[in-house]
Amino acid sequence: MKLTLTTFLTLDGVYQAPGGPEEDPSGRFEHGGWSVPYGDDDFGTFMTEVFERVDAFLLGRRTYEIFASYWPGMTDPADPIATRLNELPKYVPTGTLTSADWANTKLLGGDLGTEVGALKEQDGRELQIHGSGALAGALLRLGLIDTMHLLTFPVALGAGKRLFEPGVQPTAFALTGSRTTGAGVVINSYERTGAPTYGTYERPENA
Repeated sequence: MKLTLTTFLTLDGVYQAPGGPEEDPSGRFEHGGWSVPYGDDDFGTFMTEVFERVDAFLLGRRTYEIFASYWPGMTDPADPIATRLNELPKYVPTGTLTSADWANTKLLGGDLGTEVGALKEQDGRELQIHGSGALAGALLRLGLIDTMHLLTFPVALGAGKRLFEPGVQPTAFALTGSRTTGAGVVINSYERTGAPTYGTYERPENA
């Protein structure tokens, strides 16, 4: 399976608590819910397209707990997002959770790279990460994410947890898709292509 990441970012790279004030107030973060004013039909259409390709989910502990407190109560069979989240396998790397009541959840307690590498070897289309910024950052450092869908919202906060922290493995990506929603969210999709290549803008001495 291809490992894909779909995540919401501010212009200054913050991913923390996009959906509400209580999602993640750690570090005295006071800006929770910053993505909500931009959730228009274009945004919904893109997210539905993403969920149509999923065969399994890989979720960080905090994101898993947020999802598990909400989505099991969404039982409309016509809701493509709720249906897939409730029915498909969900994998949660964690050293703190000891049980999980949401159906089709498996907790992973071993080495992250080994566990995720084994999941990627399974047959299927996409193993999807949604949110889960700390997990996503760890997987970027391991070079395991194949595709990124970065939804950049037209707001800067000046504080909060950022996706690309020092230690990310140097990686080149190819832009494979780009669109802008009516509310101004820029959605860029990237495929990992390997190690970066380098050059210089300096003119050769004999030019």
